[in-house]
Amino acid sequence: MTKIIINGSKGNMGQAAVKAVQSDPSLNLIATLDKDDCLKTILKNKSVDVTIDLTHPSCVFENVQTILKNKSHAVVGTTGLSQEQLTLCDNLAKEQNKSVIVCPNFAIGAILMMRFATQAAKFFDRCEIIEYHHDKKADAPSGTAIKTAELISKSVPEINSIPLKEDELIKGARGANKNNIPIHSIRIPGVVANQDIIFGALGQSMTIKHETISRDAFMPGLILAVKAASEKKGLIYGLEHLLD
Repeated sequence: MTKIIINGSKGNMGQAAVKAVQSDPSLNLIATLDKDDCLKTILKNKSVDVTIDLTHPSCVFENVQTILKNKSHAVVGTTGLSQEQLTLCDNLAKEQNKSVIVCPNFAIGAILMMRFATQAAKFFDRCEIIEYHHDKKADAPSGTAIKTAELISKSVPEINSIPLKEDELIKGARGANKNNIPIHSIRIPGVVANQDIIFGALGQSMTIKHETISRDAFMPGLILAVKAASEKKGLIYGLEHLLD
């Protein structure tokens, strides 16, 4: 059985992950940790195959380094890692002969949403993203929105290339800008994680939408990543690389 640690087990995602791992007969949950526990100590004292990190952007980079240096694969659902940090994680994982799977979103429906968006972008002139999350989310924009913008821009570099004639009366009204794609972040109670990708062209618009009703939606993708970890080496960024 694959030996698992969940770091960040008391959060909403962490609690759902505990149930999902315990429900899988091929996985053995040997420890659950939260902010008052020492990850390094637990990893040194136990033989761990995969460590799941569901903590906070402020500590995720340090956590990944600790996980890899202590001979465990890492599956990361915490957002906030910069491109430079991802590169360092990739290098360290390869040095340790381990994998680090970083998933901005574990929901398979969200992965399909991004895949469909890269196809749709080829037929539209403009695109904007609206992402909605609960009011306890620590960062904005979401990792999913950032990755969506990156994928669309990679598919169609000229998206939104024609500048708009507009005057932003209040700074930030047009949202953040990632790869020339505006991202608008909503933080409000009663929402888990939703995203709209809105495309427009002459005489028409189209919205690709994904809604998460509960965190159970993330668990099949999380378990998929955990089971794939031992078969990979280095950085895997995005669950889509495990679906093909």
